[in-house]
Amino acid sequence: MSILGFTLIELLVVISIIGLLATLLMANFNAARSRARDTQRKADLRNIQTALRIYYNDAGRYPCEETAGTPSRMRACNAPTAGNCATSTVCSWGSAWSFGTKIYMRTLPSDPSPGRSYYYDQTNNNEYILKACLENTSDDKCSATTEAWCNTTLSGCLYIVQP
Repeated sequence: MSILGFTLIELLVVISIIGLLATLLMANFNAARSRARDTQRKADLRNIQTALRIYYNDAGRYPCEETAGTPSRMRACNAPTAGNCATSTVCSWGSAWSFGTKIYMRTLPSDPSPGRSYYYDQTNNNEYILKACLENTSDDKCSATTEAWCNTTLSGCLYIVQP
């Protein structure tokens, strides 16, 4: 018996239990953070979808897609007229989406995790697809569609928003 009333064995058992509990709590904390980022991704895509609809009402079409580069982005910034792909510039994720005096989004949201991005694909003049890679693969909104950039590089599942 030691001076404080605890044996070395008792102290080691208590310390190992505290370590085990800390490990379990950290795992749950990290899972909650990834679910929060997924919630942010879904909200971002809904907000972009709303802005796309306003753009469609102004231009009569959805923005053109950037033909080169990954991730794909919209060509809808700083155009003299809405829908003019030839003179529009690429809207970058994390920057403003506007042309002339019309502001569609003060900040076109970017993915909350570094190294990830949203994708915009124009299927034709009246359709688009917004994509994000969710971290929680058991999310009920995950698409059965697979894409290499989401499943291998980012280890997640594909979330798709369409009009």
